[in-house]
Amino acid sequence: MRPTEEQEELRSAVRAVLGRHPGETAWRPLTEQIGVAGLAVPEEYGGAGYGAGEVHVVVEELGRDLSPVPYLGSAVLTVQALLASGDPEACARLLPDLASGAVVGALAWAEGGSWEPSAVRAEATAGPGGTWRLTGTKEHVLDGAGAEVLLVAARTGAGVSLFEVPADGTGVDRAATVTMDSTRAQARVVLTEAEGRLVGADGDAERVLTHVLDLACTALAAEQVGAAARCLELTLAYAKERVQFGRPIGSFQAVKHRLADAYVLVESARSAALGASFAAAAGDPELSRHAAAAKSACSEAFSAVAGEMIQLHGGIGITWEHDAHRYFKRAHGSAQLFGPPAWHRARLAADLGLAVA
Repeated sequence: MRPTEEQEELRSAVRAVLGRHPGETAWRPLTEQIGVAGLAVPEEYGGAGYGAGEVHVVVEELGRDLSPVPYLGSAVLTVQALLASGDPEACARLLPDLASGAVVGALAWAEGGSWEPSAVRAEATAGPGGTWRLTGTKEHVLDGAGAEVLLVAARTGAGVSLFEVPADGTGVDRAATVTMDSTRAQARVVLTEAEGRLVGADGDAERVLTHVLDLACTALAAEQVGAAARCLELTLAYAKERVQFGRPIGSFQAVKHRLADAYVLVESARSAALGASFAAAAGDPELSRHAAAAKSACSEAFSAVAGEMIQLHGGIGITWEHDAHRYFKRAHGSAQLFGPPAWHRARLAADLGLAVA
């Protein structure tokens, strides 16, 4: 299967906006002119009612451009967590503004470098009037420093639960973290007896987060494919124009072999990412397998192609002025985001009942 004609038109529109509006300035036109933040939000909550296929197209283009807009953290993680929670009141109250892009959401989830839902150790204790008090530390919170909507996973007596926490409330300390990839905003969120409101059923967030993890890996795989394809595109163009020994370096057999290997990696990763996207769109019960395979394959492909970009560009590839180092940093940062490839292979093996050495 391939993207539909409508999805390709969406791709063209997103690419055109990114071409006209560099960096963070693209968020407003992307949301106001194209409505990207609400693509996967049901119409009853102010969205467009589309699904994973359209999300795939958007994040692939964002990856190609290394765009720093808060799409993954807000329009994927936060939106999908709310939808999966099955809480109609929270969805009706929060999704319309998230869908319009008027506010940005963040899902505070990972702890100790782990995105495994069972690894959540932040605690929530019941207070008066249906309120809760949350204490714990969350890491790698995408767009967490500036988000207006903050969802937090914490453990109660019933298990892992999801809470809405006032982003600037008492007991909430948010700080941007310095990461290798400066194009991906992350934050550390420290909660000290912070007030929260339960979203969904008490003890149900492990199920919610497991589903969100699959959708997050599916979206990230598409982003990695977009970025890897752009690395190959830029490297191929450079190989045609860079002259050594009186001829373009792309004419040398050794360079041709390396470019061909990179092409195979990109297209193989594209197939894995599309497989996960179609599984998500169809509600396939085997989505976890597709998502784990895509995250592993696309992470390693992007890292390898970005490395070749550095190598084949030579000295200019390691200068600050060239984009090669930005793709290289994004590749290695995204490989660890939502869990490294080896962890996802272990998840896949366990799901298939295979032993891992």
